Amino acid sequence: MSPRTTPGPSLLRGATTRRLGRRDALRLGGLSALAAGLAACGVQGKGTPQASVDAGTLAGFWHGKTRNGKLDFANWPLYMDPERPELKRFTAKTGIQVNYQEVIQEMGPWFAKVQPQLSAKQPIGYDLMVITNGIQFGQFRSAGFLAPLDHAQLPNFARNAAAKYREESFDPGNVFSVPWASGITGIAYDPEKTGREITSLADLWDPEFKGKVGMMSDVTELANFGLLAAGIKPADSGEQDWRRAAAKLKKQKDAGIVRKYFEQDYVDALGSGEVWITQAWSGDIFQKNLSEGTNLKFVIPREGGTIWTDNFAIPVTAANPVDALMLIDFFYEVENAASLAEYINYACPVPAAQAQIREDAAALSGSERADMERVAGSPLVFPSEADYAKLHYYVGFNTAEEQQTFSSIFEPIVLG
Repeated sequence: MSPRTTPGPSLLRGATTRRLGRRDALRLGGLSALAAGLAACGVQGKGTPQASVDAGTLAGFWHGKTRNGKLDFANWPLYMDPERPELKRFTAKTGIQVNYQEVIQEMGPWFAKVQPQLSAKQPIGYDLMVITNGIQFGQFRSAGFLAPLDHAQLPNFARNAAAKYREESFDPGNVFSVPWASGITGIAYDPEKTGREITSLADLWDPEFKGKVGMMSDVTELANFGLLAAGIKPADSGEQDWRRAAAKLKKQKDAGIVRKYFEQDYVDALGSGEVWITQAWSGDIFQKNLSEGTNLKFVIPREGGTIWTDNFAIPVTAANPVDALMLIDFFYEVENAASLAEYINYACPVPAAQAQIREDAAALSGSERADMERVAGSPLVFPSEADYAKLHYYVGFNTAEEQQTFSSIFEPIVLG
């Protein structure tokens, strides 16, 4: 195979600087924001999310549908090389023309935008979209807005996807979605400041680091770590568990251990020495080290970390669902998964892409080769099976009331 054109250092940053709206896409806190979003959507979130479809429903959706030679694809900004090399290869291979639009900035507004058309069983103008696990994913699913995927037409997913992405608590069995890319929430630290290796969530509560610990202001991320530190799996938790976790987090705060509850600026605080150890997103730390030559460490604590996933999904009213399904499977070909990961640097759902990136790196030289080898060798882009085993999906909500209770328990820790 001839080597693909690979991005230089200015483009290798890909999307590792978290996209505008990424924090908001995962944030489930903010009672007024949630109420406004639900009011705008006209969805109260009281249904039980559909976990599966029967064979008749699956066959009924796909019966008579054929490829049309075109599709409209909605994604987030900075989630593909601006030259769109993968889409060009897809068109050359299949003849299908792809209209690719970076129109998703935050999940709440995106759901609010498309809900009226989907409720009226009308097309939204897109046949494929990338949506994040979280409350809006549950709303899409429970409202019947997502097409069931025909896995008989996804052989590359079956062949190449990592096991972790077949076990998603928010969509068991990948009935309505398969991953585009994902990322990890863990602990980052400066080993020169801490003077020792960091391995545990308990290190975030260690009085030795009083005033030098950063925690996230994102209520969901904060709560996840409180739950894991208390020995509770977020996806299995309920109100009593949330209160236990909040008490543990409040104790950390009251002891003066937390310097600040950070938004994106935790990266700069860690680099400047304002904090020595902090909750962190994997892509941020990888990119900080890659672009600035720092030696910050990122670890998934032994108690576990969290994984977020951005997912391919087909709206139930899509005009070109067969074409969309073909593109999904195309991105699970090893070569195409590797090409995408080389640019965006997020965790890749296709483990075999790692060897492909190493092969691509061998065709380069100098700093470009070194950067590409770092992508291939990074456990933040290609987590090990042991790493995946320690990662948990977020707290899930079946109703708006559950989410409001959750937010009311954890928001005072950040805001108080």
